[in-house]
Amino acid sequence: MPDLAPYASDPTRSRGRFHRHGDGETRGPRDPFQRDRDRIIHSISFRRLRHKTQVFVAPDGDHFRVRLTHSLEVAQIGRTIARALGLNEDLTEALCLGHDIGHPPFGHAGEDALKAAMADVGGFDHNAHTLRIFTRLDSPYPMHEGLNLSWETLEGLAKHNGPVRRRTWAMAEVDDQWPLDLDSWAGPEAQVAALADDIAYDNHDIDDGVRAGLLTLDQVLEDPLVRSSWDRVRRRYPDVAEARLLGELVREQIGCMVNDLLAESRRRLEEEAPRSVEDVRAAGRPLIGFSDEMAAREKGLTRFMYANLYHHPQQLEIAARMAEVVSGLADAYRRDPALLPDNWLATLPESEPARTRHIGDFIAGMTDRYALTRYAEHVGPVSLEGF
Repeated sequence: MPDLAPYASDPTRSRGRFHRHGDGETRGPRDPFQRDRDRIIHSISFRRLRHKTQVFVAPDGDHFRVRLTHSLEVAQIGRTIARALGLNEDLTEALCLGHDIGHPPFGHAGEDALKAAMADVGGFDHNAHTLRIFTRLDSPYPMHEGLNLSWETLEGLAKHNGPVRRRTWAMAEVDDQWPLDLDSWAGPEAQVAALADDIAYDNHDIDDGVRAGLLTLDQVLEDPLVRSSWDRVRRRYPDVAEARLLGELVREQIGCMVNDLLAESRRRLEEEAPRSVEDVRAAGRPLIGFSDEMAAREKGLTRFMYANLYHHPQQLEIAARMAEVVSGLADAYRRDPALLPDNWLATLPESEPARTRHIGDFIAGMTDRYALTRYAEHVGPVSLEGF
């Protein structure tokens, strides 16, 4: 193992796993965080990400990103940052790979529809559902539910975006069983994972948006952060056609944001001088982050992307259509649970709210194409023509 900073998460000091059965088994020379990463990679839920929306629903082409490829790209960025800061790379990778597991089909449109459909039983939140999947639903082991991940991985997945001030029902179930200290910041690896996610989608969504024809290069150059990166690229390659430089623009932006994050994080860590991962959790603020200038520019880029890509009329139209698919499935299964597959019907609770939450678990686990197939079977035809 590379030398770790004193404030990194140390697998030899892990708080362990909730289920202790099998702890004495040895399946290769792996520490607890390496095993967590491997359990996530080998899970059914991780494999489903290859058919879940990142930006585009059922993209017409093999080169657009889906949740799976996005998660792999986040992990690559996260590991690079973790290595540079002396943090635990394996825990960082596990958190990056697992952070989107809880997304239902069709991205945020699907989540909003499922949240509304389950409003009378506590709603739906994809981050809390990630914890529910890993502790209850994805159960490949013979003696317990879930993947039995370490406390540090569950804590990081729960709090990678910061302290959890309001527990949803799904988060509360996990936290009540094994408290995750939700009111504090997570360890540094989880903070890295959150920002690696931002860096990845900020820049790769530009790439996909231009490829899809919903954005133009001239359009994205209206954003100041993108313009400054583009100017550096053009100075390096003044004689290369613009069409060949989109990939270089994306790489330049990722490098610029990573370098800023490293410099600012080192400054905060030196200022705070944490001597343990618990010091990081108790700092009362994130110790991994962008400079104020980069944070403002990144927020500006996010606003630009919402205005010009995520809220593009074509995207809004298909999002509305896909929200109807999720809502229609929820209505159909609540009216007639016999439509559920046999294994889901056999475990359907008799009373509420568990009954509707069980149906929500089933829908949330669907891939985009499976949801479309079930909708066509139980509700009616749906077409993606024109998208």
